[in-house]
Amino acid sequence: MSSASFKKIISALFLSFGLSNAIAQKTATDDQLMVRIAEIEIVPEHLETYKDILREEAAASIKIEAGVIAIFPMAEQQQPDQIRIVEIYANRKAYEAHLKTPHFLHYKTATAKMVKSLKLVEMDPLDKQAMVQIFSKLK
Repeated sequence: MSSASFKKIISALFLSFGLSNAIAQKTATDDQLMVRIAEIEIVPEHLETYKDILREEAAASIKIEAGVIAIFPMAEQQQPDQIRIVEIYANRKAYEAHLKTPHFLHYKTATAKMVKSLKLVEMDPLDKQAMVQIFSKLK
């Protein structure tokens, strides 16, 4: 896939979420899309509180930050203290800005003693074209 095609896909993705064309064009010309999976183990007695704080942080990130494309938290069915978060950022700059937001800083400080382990796994999307189709089906 050419760089120009990928930029068009990212622009379409942003536009499908109702963001302005100016934001879509600016973001699409920045660095590459950043995708990762956070693997988090939570201290069981703090699980419900942790999930509440995480839901607030994810919702704020999507609502407020143009460079946050997706923060999708999930819990394993058989081990609910095993949390996985699919994170998609427009680029590394958007991710770094995310780390400085008040809602993320609150999440990190409020949950610090609830987290047993954290592993961040950097991912390479195998089919960037499919991302537009996936997100468009959620409407």
